[in-house]
Amino acid sequence: MLFNSLEFLIFFPVVTGVFFLLKHVHRWKWLLATSCFFYMFFKPEYILILLFTIIIDYYAARGIEKTENGRAKKTLLIISLCSNILVLGLFKYYNFINDNISAVLSIIHIENPIPALTILLPIGLSFHTFQAMSYIIEVYRGNQIAERHFGYYALYVMFYPQLVAGPIERPQNILFQFHEEKYFDYNNLRHGLKLMIYGFFKKVVIADNVAQIVNEVYANHTAESLTCFVAMLLFSVQIYCDFSGYSDIAIGSARCMGYDLMRNFSLPYHAQSITDFWRRWHISLSTWFRDYLYIPLGGKKSSIYRSSVNLLVVFIISGLWHGANWNYILWGSLHAGLLILEKVYLLKVYKRIPLYFLIPFNYLVISCCWLLFRVEDFDKLSHIITSILHLPAEIKIASFSQAFYTLGGIKFLPILTLICFFMLVDKYFNKILYTDSANEYSGSKVKFYEKYQFQFLVAITLVFGFFGQIQFIYFQF
Repeated sequence: MLFNSLEFLIFFPVVTGVFFLLKHVHRWKWLLATSCFFYMFFKPEYILILLFTIIIDYYAARGIEKTENGRAKKTLLIISLCSNILVLGLFKYYNFINDNISAVLSIIHIENPIPALTILLPIGLSFHTFQAMSYIIEVYRGNQIAERHFGYYALYVMFYPQLVAGPIERPQNILFQFHEEKYFDYNNLRHGLKLMIYGFFKKVVIADNVAQIVNEVYANHTAESLTCFVAMLLFSVQIYCDFSGYSDIAIGSARCMGYDLMRNFSLPYHAQSITDFWRRWHISLSTWFRDYLYIPLGGKKSSIYRSSVNLLVVFIISGLWHGANWNYILWGSLHAGLLILEKVYLLKVYKRIPLYFLIPFNYLVISCCWLLFRVEDFDKLSHIITSILHLPAEIKIASFSQAFYTLGGIKFLPILTLICFFMLVDKYFNKILYTDSANEYSGSKVKFYEKYQFQFLVAITLVFGFFGQIQFIYFQF
């Protein structure tokens, strides 16, 4: 079920309302049942995949906690991790690996005997797989008590707000909350609805309107330099508003019931370096890779050479996590190279550069990297990159009018205005939505815009929103 659908506008108030009408002992059943319904809205039979991994992880964690034998603990950990990785590998990477084997064998004129599979990737597979893996790892490390209640553990994996696109929660952050009795709290409801309103604004007003322009440009094989350059910058806006919009709706819908999910974005395009960007972008995934891969590999405590290799390994795997395609591997490798370059040299240089130059510069670099993320066809990617590289030589008055026409002409102006409005208010809304003290205003001191700012966002969303139910970008992962 898409957050930006009519079905969800019915689903959400029903789930939340019934949740508070039920006694605490029955609420987990309601949340688990409705979360299953939410997931089965996409492809019902794939619920069996989740059930398979949930059962294995639940009993493996119980076994790890019960046994005193170190080898047995490690064996159970490996069984659990391998079952998750096997499911992820089969559905997400089997055909990618098989296609590459076929390509290599074709060079020596040998036909690949391994058949391809016609399977649809289960929605959000990478997200709930990583969440399940974090549970078993934390139990193995002794940081989390194994959950004895099968229903609560299943809910930890299946909780509908963050089931298909995160945030990727740790068991220490959310499992105990399912055991707590939640009471209706007007402040939670108000804060949750505000988060959801801002998330919907980012998704249907900014991301989905921008998507219409970006998709058209990238489908045009003859788009000129300036148009490609603007589309590249616009995609950065689109993917941020699309994914952070989802996260805000997820966090907000959970908050309405009294559950706190972790913040997933912290103004990533205000970053002063690529290193800073990865502290702000998709925080739940970045910290997952840091804690479960980068640090176990040795992190930054080892030599510069070893820590650089660690970074490269982490970001190649991060690229693969995003998609079974070489463009994602190259995207991850490019970010790793930039991080290594910053670590060795650039961070010292950045300290001498003014912020008003540094922040736009980093936005431009990140936007260039997003090209690899957005365009999977290497011929098309080559055309776009070549066009952008020729931009300084081709820039002239006529190119501005041509780009304006290609980007939609008069229809582009309101979208551009909305983007500018968003860029001006994003920091402000992040402050009032993610800083508890900023959510409380006292009576007569409340300014007009503070009192009606979210009603204004609702009005903008209703007037300018694109309600074509475009799937969230990160659902494909």
